[in-house]
Amino acid sequence: MSRRCELTGVGPMVGHNVSHSNIKTKRRFLPALNPATLQSDALGQSYRLRITNAALRTLDFRGGLDPFLLKAADDELSPRALKIKRQLKARLAEQPAA
Repeated sequence: MSRRCELTGVGPMVGHNVSHSNIKTKRRFLPALNPATLQSDALGQSYRLRITNAALRTLDFRGGLDPFLLKAADDELSPRALKIKRQLKARLAEQPAA
């Protein structure tokens, strides 16, 4: 399982530990990933995704999973999130016709 947010694409970053004597050693900054169950209003289904805390705050700000996915770029989303986005677009496309 990769250490990458499924909605924002945030992954590990590289930096340095700096000692008191200013010796620099490589280290990795891992994103704060948490499993979250997110409800899609249009699809009427809940999904379990590993997302960062920042992505969770952004979801709350934008009004839920559906508006977030519709606005998100495809290259940032994981394959699972892309599948949900395609299902969401298909459902919204058939709704006005019905």
